[in-house]
Amino acid sequence: MTASSLATPPASGDKPEAGGGGVEKSRQAAHIARRKRLFWPFVAPTLVLYGLFLIVPTLATVVLSFSNWRGAGDTPEFNGFAQYMQMFGDEGFQNSFVNTLIYITLGGVGTFVLAFLFTMVLRDMRGNKMVRAILFFPNIVAPVALGMFFGVVYRYQPNRQGLANYLLESVGLSSVKFLEADSVTWVVLGSIIWASAGFYITILMAAVDRIPPYLYEDASIAGASPWQKFRNITLPLTWDVVGIAGVLWTINAIKIFELVFVMAGSGTYAPPIHTWTLGIFVFDRSFGGTPAYGAACACAVVMIALVSVFVVALRRLMRRDAIQF
Repeated sequence: MTASSLATPPASGDKPEAGGGGVEKSRQAAHIARRKRLFWPFVAPTLVLYGLFLIVPTLATVVLSFSNWRGAGDTPEFNGFAQYMQMFGDEGFQNSFVNTLIYITLGGVGTFVLAFLFTMVLRDMRGNKMVRAILFFPNIVAPVALGMFFGVVYRYQPNRQGLANYLLESVGLSSVKFLEADSVTWVVLGSIIWASAGFYITILMAAVDRIPPYLYEDASIAGASPWQKFRNITLPLTWDVVGIAGVLWTINAIKIFELVFVMAGSGTYAPPIHTWTLGIFVFDRSFGGTPAYGAACACAVVMIALVSVFVVALRRLMRRDAIQF
């Protein structure tokens, strides 16, 4: 027998597929090339609109903040940091800055404490989805309508009191001027907390729904209290969502305008100066009396800087390793 006749023919699985891998690679390369060609036609319109309606106005605001400008028909007079110096010395801006900080900090603390409390209660409650929907309801109502509603609730008018004063008088207490300049900021703060809590409860409850139930079952078997479950299970496993919610609150709180404007300035052009926020200060410098768009732009730049500082600080403060579950 010859050596060739004794040779074992190769198995069918060992036969190389001539050009098979190369064809597949060429198909993948063609697919990637087609995707790259489609990238810019889809992204370019978005970038153009983003730049036209956000980047350009922001840059124009920064540039005009260094000028004295009274609007259309007037030539901006660039005067460096004079607008900022005048603004920081203005009583209206000082009140606006302090009130805005109050809404960001105390309002954020109150909103999240209320949201956490409801989260602890709703997790084990039957029908919690319905309760969530009810708590979210104030967020679908326009802030102006909410302001008008609270204006009626807190109205001080003998023989025609609002609901709050009616309840106080019905139990023998004296009525209170809730919407006076000295107290309206705190009334607005409480109203904002009440109106905003439902939104953050919904966000936090969506994060809680992802947590495996067996973790709570094990904690119950070990005799953990509701607070211990919240501190050791709920909060660590929703920490990233809490951080995002904190950023959303900061951005929304720095823009508070309608609720303060309606509740504190009902029937007037603008609220008392002691109740202003940065948004109201911008409104006053833009549309109140002689326009001062340079000062309004300077205040807008401060708002951008303030929200940037808070967001960066918040992200750094809440940074921690992700927990897998």
